[in-house]
This record gives sequence, structure tokens and C-alpha cells, in this order.
Amino acid sequence: MATARLSKKDKEKIQNIISALNRVYGIEDRCFLNYETPWQLLIATILSAQCTDERVNQVTSSLFKKYPRLEDFAFADIRELEKDVHSTGFYRNKAKNIIACAHRLIFEYDGIVPRDMDDLLSLAGVGRKTANVIRGNIYNVPSIVVDTHVKRVSKRLGITKEEDPVKIEFDLMNKLPKEQWIPYNIQIITHGRSICNARSPKCEQCFLRDYCTYGKQVYKTK
Repeated sequence: MATARLSKKDKEKIQNIISALNRVYGIEDRCFLNYETPWQLLIATILSAQCTDERVNQVTSSLFKKYPRLEDFAFADIRELEKDVHSTGFYRNKAKNIIACAHRLIFEYDGIVPRDMDDLLSLAGVGRKTANVIRGNIYNVPSIVVDTHVKRVSKRLGITKEEDPVKIEFDLMNKLPKEQWIPYNIQIITHGRSICNARSPKCEQCFLRDYCTYGKQVYKTK
């Protein structure tokens, strides 16, 4: 993968952002979805599409007790599973994809969640975001997970100007040091939830404001 050509100023800005994120949030690996096995994380991540992690964790706390084995999901009654995941939204597609995904994992992958990106993307309900969650959290493969927080905050910071999540993923991979990819995901999600939220970002409280394109524009007009 080619490395993006950055000006000295841009390199310094990104390094300052990384240093500040590491100082405030640390670099420990952390997943916001609760799980005990790789396939549980896969199912939880499928459920997290257009849904908060908090809601998913509420659902899976009982869901994984009701369906303790991958086989239980593979052969679940779709109408019953729809009811079980209803509160996560898009429940019909999610239930259908979970059953298809579990079934394929059992019969084509011996019940093991694959590591390879193409194999993951071949599973029902799995896109690049879900695949990168698995690769990063289960296999410790450096990955950029572009969720709504990573997209919003990265654009506000001026690290990327892309709109498409896949283009953002590759743009960030080109600009950020590889060892920072997984910590960046966790740090930016935390920052997006606590400070740089969508509707009313707390720019006055933000320790990244001096490096933030959006923050500088906001405070220039005040």
C-alpha cells in the first residue's frame, strides 16, 4: 500500500493529534462490544449496524444465553430470532444474515471465524467495518474501523476529506502509523462519544482543538 505524501506541516499535525490521543486515552486495546468467543463478537458486530454498542450489549446479554452455541444460531427459527434482535433495528435482515453467517461458519469454516479479509467479506452481513473489527480484536491484525464516530471526527480534524467509508479507511491507513490503527479506532470512538459528538461538539473542552480544522473554524466565528 502506498504511503500518502504529506507535507511537513500535515505530518506534524497528525503526530500532535496522535500524541494527544495517546496521552489522554492511552493505547490499551479495548472493544466496546461484550463477547466471549470470536463468533459472538461477529454476531454482536452484525447487530451493531445502525445501532449503539450499548443497545447491542443489552440485547446480547440475554441473546447469548438463549443461543449459547453457534449451532443454535445456525438453526434458529428466523421469526423468533427477529423478535430477539428487534430492538437493534433492521431486525429482519440482521436475523437472516446471522442465521446464514452461522450456518456457513459451521459448514465451510468448521465453526472458526476466518482471519482473511476476503473470507470474512464472503459471510452474510459482513462488510469491511465488521471484518476489521474481527481482524483487529480477534487476530490483532492492524485495522481501521470506520464507524460514524471515526468518520465524523477524522473529517473534523482534517485528517481526511473523503466521504465514503472505504475511502476513509484507506486514507487513514495511508496517513497514520500502522501501530496506531487499532488504538486510533478506540480513541476516536471514545472522543466522538464524550466530546466530539454529532450535534453539539464540546469544542471548548476539546484537547485537540488547536489541531482541529472544524474547531478552528468554529472559534474563528465566535
